[in-house]
Amino acid sequence: MTLPITSAQYVRRALLKIDGATLLAAVDTLDLRGNAKLSAVIAMPLRSLQQRRDVAAFATSAPIAAAKGLLELIAMDPLERVVAALGDHADSPSFEQLSAAVDVELARGSTVDEVVALLAFAIGEEFPAAAHCRRLLDERTEFALPALPALPDVVPGLLTPKQVDPEVRAQRRARREEEKRKRRNSAPVHPAQPVRAKSEKTMAPRSASASAPAPVPEVGRRRVPLTPGELERFRSDHPFVASVVLVEVPYDSVDRTAPDQHAKSRPALVVAAGDGAILVRAIYSNPSRRRVLFQPWRRLGLDHVSYIDDERIVLALADLDNVERLGRLSDDEWNTLW
Repeated sequence: MTLPITSAQYVRRALLKIDGATLLAAVDTLDLRGNAKLSAVIAMPLRSLQQRRDVAAFATSAPIAAAKGLLELIAMDPLERVVAALGDHADSPSFEQLSAAVDVELARGSTVDEVVALLAFAIGEEFPAAAHCRRLLDERTEFALPALPALPDVVPGLLTPKQVDPEVRAQRRARREEEKRKRRNSAPVHPAQPVRAKSEKTMAPRSASASAPAPVPEVGRRRVPLTPGELERFRSDHPFVASVVLVEVPYDSVDRTAPDQHAKSRPALVVAAGDGAILVRAIYSNPSRRRVLFQPWRRLGLDHVSYIDDERIVLALADLDNVERLGRLSDDEWNTLW
């Protein structure tokens, strides 16, 4: 059975298709030296790409947040024009409407690379039209994406035990024992010191301030790694962040049992928020490869075991004050998700 292609795989395959010079020109526009606004999860891989120029390695192994951030740099301008071309249908276009808008964008002079970046970025961000974007990439030959390279079953890394020759190991052990012996023999011998009786001062109980244990530093809520585009639209310190809300979450594909239904009311964790929109991770009742157990489901009043998706979704909301809140994660609960 063939497993469905994940949104992260579409993002990586799009980076492999786009001309390497285009990607390098885009990343070279960024000043990543000491950029406090960007998370290290995003900034460090992008800076490594600037220095090493290895597009293939970045596409296949960079954190998905960094991969989407690079796509966004290329997709930003054509995306705005396609949204404008769709007009009132931009929130939930049909496949035919999206396909026509893409053709208009190509006719305006956008390259295939730019359109591929646009479609893959929309899939990675789980836009309402993500299913149509998948179909365009799968069906139109000019947008066809290359397959991801096969990875070895075991990837050498920090967790792979290093094989050491037994003879070399014995030699190292012998050297360590010899060094210990030399240190023992060269240690200075001090004459015995007379034992002095403890004075009343030393016998007196220590003050409360001296005996109190050192305070344990508090661990605050971790910062969310946001892409450059997300940083322009959302705040990670918004009061809504870490809240679990009940919202309409769009489907990422057409439900054959209910083709006219495009979204479902479900709980979601607010990752960042801005004026008229929130960035969320949706919470589901079924597990999958990209979902993890949502530990506080019982505390928040959910009636079944729940799983939180690792993909982020942008939801436009006219009035944030009317959003139903189910509760809020503690810092410890929040930090387990990042």
